[in-house]
Amino acid sequence: MHESETLPFQKENEVALLWAEMRMIRWTGDVKVKHRVPCKEMRKGLGIDDIISVLQQNRLLWYGHVLRKEDNDWVKKCIGYEVEGSRPRCRPKRT
Repeated sequence: MHESETLPFQKENEVALLWAEMRMIRWTGDVKVKHRVPCKEMRKGLGIDDIISVLQQNRLLWYGHVLRKEDNDWVKKCIGYEVEGSRPRCRPKRT
């Protein structure tokens, strides 16, 4: 979770993280997929939130930290920074 406050995540990254998290939770609890135990129940039993919620909380904590900085701090100045020009086009995905 180190530096997760500033990493941009796309939907496919979130899905991969959730999938990996569930594999680890099942492994930790020695629960097989065939047992058909819902994800929410397993997380509740372990007392943890899902990885996406944790990432969102970390981002909000970081944002609050940046907002509390002094106005002349370079990190706070980056919030209002506007980049000139157009955004480069992304290459299409390979199939």
